[in-house]
Amino acid sequence: MSDEQPKPPQNQDPWTQGAARSESASAAEEPGPKKEAPVQENWERDLVNRLAFATINEQRRSRRWNIFFKFLLFAYLFALLFYIPIGLDTTAIVRGKHTALIEVPGVIAENTQAGADSIVTALRDAFDDKNTAGIILRINSPGGSPVQAGYVYDEINRLKALNPDVPVYAVVTDICASGGYYIAAAADEIYADKASIVGSIGVIMNGFGFVGSMEKLGIERRLLTAGESKGMLDPFSPVKEDEVRHIKGMLEDIHQQFIDAVKKGRGERLGDSPDLYTGLIWTGEQALELGLVDGLGSTGYVAREIIGAEDIVDFTIHPDYWQRFADRIGMTLSNTLLTRFSGTLQ
Repeated sequence: MSDEQPKPPQNQDPWTQGAARSESASAAEEPGPKKEAPVQENWERDLVNRLAFATINEQRRSRRWNIFFKFLLFAYLFALLFYIPIGLDTTAIVRGKHTALIEVPGVIAENTQAGADSIVTALRDAFDDKNTAGIILRINSPGGSPVQAGYVYDEINRLKALNPDVPVYAVVTDICASGGYYIAAAADEIYADKASIVGSIGVIMNGFGFVGSMEKLGIERRLLTAGESKGMLDPFSPVKEDEVRHIKGMLEDIHQQFIDAVKKGRGERLGDSPDLYTGLIWTGEQALELGLVDGLGSTGYVAREIIGAEDIVDFTIHPDYWQRFADRIGMTLSNTLLTRFSGTLQ
């Protein structure tokens, strides 16, 4: 045998030769199967598992916070939609004499807070309370149904006759006109702010007529009735003088009922101005000079200085929760639509 060492091929790359020598040395130093690959594989799997569990935990925490904030939002909306402001109601803490407050807000009409049913129920509750020293009707109304106002007027007089020791006062805030003043006239005394609007002792019925427009458009009106006056004051038919006279007579009759109620309630305190019953309105200061009100003052002033019972308990009949909810939802939807289409409507 020859002592010569085998020579590497002449065309082999030096870097390849180095790598081969390294592999040979490693194989010689560490015989047996290699362990690095399984260890590295386990380490990578453990890292992936840790990352996956961390992600799941983070999602769980995020979901819990999401539920928590949704609950807070729901609680806020519940309070916003269903909370009924107690206002001046101190029933829970007032033990002695107090002033009973009844609000008359907005248009006087059936099935409203200013309707006869709500006001009369509140009046009866206030009179039935043995600690009621006096009652304040706080009125902020432009008027409304003469029938509803007449109901309240008559009930005030009836309850006053049954409870002569409990006085009734009307306090005007912004406006007390027409049917609002009809109700106020039943009070023992009326107070207003100097800038309040008071009066409008009159009756109105209005509408529109489209006869001329229909003639221009070539539209024919076909109205069938059983009864000669069943279609009275039809806006698409010509006005008939006998129907107008009938309606005016009816309005004058209601107007006279209004005048009689005011005269009965106010008595000799009324002035002799010929404009009192023309439907005009006046400020609180002017109304004081005309005898339409007895003085200038607020609810607190009347309770404290006139009735002598500074503690005020609110007996107003408020709408129930679901009615308030429906009203709020309706208002929210209308505001949203108005905002959405305001560019088109303007």
